[in-house]
Amino acid sequence: MRSHRDFGYILNDVRRRLVLRFEKRARNLSLTMPQCRVLTTLLRNEGASQAKLAQLVDIEPMTMVRILDHMEKEGLIERRVDPQDRRARRLHLARGAKPLLDRIWRLSDATRSEAFAGIERGERDAFIAVLGRIQANLIAIQDASIDASPTRARIEPVRGNKPAAGSKARNR
Repeated sequence: MRSHRDFGYILNDVRRRLVLRFEKRARNLSLTMPQCRVLTTLLRNEGASQAKLAQLVDIEPMTMVRILDHMEKEGLIERRVDPQDRRARRLHLARGAKPLLDRIWRLSDATRSEAFAGIERGERDAFIAVLGRIQANLIAIQDASIDASPTRARIEPVRGNKPAAGSKARNR
């Protein structure tokens, strides 16, 4: 039986293996995992700035610029002038992104189905609910007041099966 001390290792290993499996399936899309993440994140955050999108996807801003340049040439994204600041650009999905996003979601669903093979729906739902609560706990810690001492700050654990605030995970 594995101990709770293995949690971080197992979580990271599962993430790594899911990414590898998805990338293997996605080879024929001619997109990298970061490009897929940019498209799916932009779908939920149309009109974001390059800097905001880089933050959301956890990609360095200079790397994001190269990814976006390539995706713009491929007709997947558009950079539009910000109505409040003519120097700034806002990102939007182009028409060419829609069919690709549909394929990305299908590959993601297939990869997730493989990962959950042999696991009953109730177990899966409970697992995802617990992960959501862990995520919410970590968000609460991150968002805790900066003037509170880490040893004195009291973080209330998340109760129930509610997903983390702002979470829009696809749970098919």
